[in-house]
Amino acid sequence: MANEAHPCPCDIGHRLEYGGMGQEVQVEHIKAYVTRSPVDAGKAVIVIQDIFGWQLPNTRYMADLIAGNGYTTIVPDFFVGQEPWSPTGDWATFPEWLKTRNARKIDREFDAVLRYLKQQCHARKIGVVGFCWGGIAVHHVMMTYPELRAGVSVYGIVKDSEDIYSLKNPTLFIFAENDAVIPLEQVSLLTQKLKEHCKVEYQIKTFSGQTHGFVHRKREDCLPADKPYIDEARRNLIEWLNKYI
Repeated sequence: MANEAHPCPCDIGHRLEYGGMGQEVQVEHIKAYVTRSPVDAGKAVIVIQDIFGWQLPNTRYMADLIAGNGYTTIVPDFFVGQEPWSPTGDWATFPEWLKTRNARKIDREFDAVLRYLKQQCHARKIGVVGFCWGGIAVHHVMMTYPELRAGVSVYGIVKDSEDIYSLKNPTLFIFAENDAVIPLEQVSLLTQKLKEHCKVEYQIKTFSGQTHGFVHRKREDCLPADKPYIDEARRNLIEWLNKYI
């Protein structure tokens, strides 16, 4: 684990310079970023933010990438107007900050987003993808909402949940080998629990040599050695959605 002064390495990586292809909308009591698919096939994906919030260009880039593959995507503000974490913040205060933003207490917002997708976007098949904080949220909603066709949890912490195996529908878990927040022992425990108890399809992939945030927080041109792993993880994400939604 990372030390207390620096408990989460989510600041590892880069903030993309990216404007976005979608638009911001009001969804009941929260704001959201929505990108319509070029082809309206009645399919949608909810993209859940990391600790840097719904406006992070990296997350919107991933939402637009998913939209380009035939899905209406939405990035809601699951912090409900509260400030996201800042990379320049005092990491000693991070644990207290995090207590006010529980990734497993998002059902009210999630229900609002589902209503919006069904009523305003005519979505009939819905999946979910989340990064870091959002990866925890994906794990939660995939155990809570049977109507979700597929989920992808990208480096979502698993250690602080006892009931980690009662998934309702197919879920892909993506981890990094050198993740200071998610030790490989936790990934092994998740693997064991799912193997023993899970009754739906799932897959766990751990990417060699990668660090927390590699799928959406590393620039594609940062290191030539990293790019194949970034590309493979994003391809796996899309393939999982295509297979089950």
